[in-house]
Amino acid sequence: MKQRVLLVNKFYYRRGGDCVYLLNLEEMLRGRGHEVAVFAMDYPENIPSEWSACFASEVKFSGGVMPRLRAVARTLGMGDINAAFSAMLDRFKPDVVHLNNIHSYLSPQIAIEAHRRGIKVVWTLHDYKLLCPSYSCRCHGRICEKCFASKGSVVKERCMKGSLAASVIAWLEAKRWDRDTLSSAVDRFICPSDFMASKMLQGGFPSGKLVTLNNFMAPEMWERLSAASPGGERGDYYCYVGRLSDEKGVETLLKAASTLPYRLKIAGGGPLADELRSRYAGCGNIEFLGHLDGDGVTGLLSQARFSVIPSEWYENNPFSVIESHCAGTPVVGANIGGIPELITADNGMTYMSGDAEALAGAIRGMWDKRYDYEKIARDSLDRYSPARHYAALDKIYRG
Repeated sequence: MKQRVLLVNKFYYRRGGDCVYLLNLEEMLRGRGHEVAVFAMDYPENIPSEWSACFASEVKFSGGVMPRLRAVARTLGMGDINAAFSAMLDRFKPDVVHLNNIHSYLSPQIAIEAHRRGIKVVWTLHDYKLLCPSYSCRCHGRICEKCFASKGSVVKERCMKGSLAASVIAWLEAKRWDRDTLSSAVDRFICPSDFMASKMLQGGFPSGKLVTLNNFMAPEMWERLSAASPGGERGDYYCYVGRLSDEKGVETLLKAASTLPYRLKIAGGGPLADELRSRYAGCGNIEFLGHLDGDGVTGLLSQARFSVIPSEWYENNPFSVIESHCAGTPVVGANIGGIPELITADNGMTYMSGDAEALAGAIRGMWDKRYDYEKIARDSLDRYSPARHYAALDKIYRG
């Protein structure tokens, strides 16, 4: 008998990797006969859902005093969140509650309520919030693990947006939803990478509740790439696809690219987009494409000689590597977080994260190298297939 699954995420549109995973998962589960419902925060950009009327009310960390106090109360599980989620559970009656990104705009209180009712609770970890109050294990532009031992470091260092107030709220949230509280309410924490699992162990979470399960390709994109042939000659460029922000290491890539004669195509937007366009406007070998849709990304990756993932934070199990490999395209990846788990000598190479000279050397080494593009695609489409992911997830749901 197929389980009734309630998927939970704070937003319900293609905002980031957590949202993409949720939407792909919803499609996959429905396609395999599950009854699926969604619970999120009411938000203007959400896509339409038959469950929208059940969503939690919107909260904002901006505006006047009262809206901010209401948002802070939400982070601590107070206000209307428990009533809204309880009503959702009463209406849908799920067998499994599958949590994703829920802090701040929703609340871990929903895990407590589901567990209290005897419902199976699994939680896919898309970031390091359970270990680091500011999500990223970065502080002032550097990797930081101080909060693994003492959550008070977020206040001392003002890690959350450089703000004392925001850092205090993050600390209060971490104290309210500590390791023991969350571990007692969650049956399985799904770690998309072995690296994430190792950090959760380092943070004291019980090994018996941790399971590694890679992300997967969207069913529609998987089918499209499966029907394509990635063989043949590649174009005269390499590429980057992703967010243009500090932690992604894009400026390190641009510094390296500006010293090389090869063409680089950059796809994506973000807080550094205008600044980087302006700073590297004189580099004729660097082209900024802006945001591309799914077909545009697939087309860009499938003709590139290779892609570059220059991250300078603990990437978990990045879709950017998965999508590139499924298109048959090798990857130059920073040796950080979960990236090295995905790269072998047969599908790319790694370099020291944050080192522009090392990255330039890797790009030079990759430029004239030829790979078995069809094998990269074939192996990756098997590894990240919806069918494989579902088989593992079904065991977790039933376990």
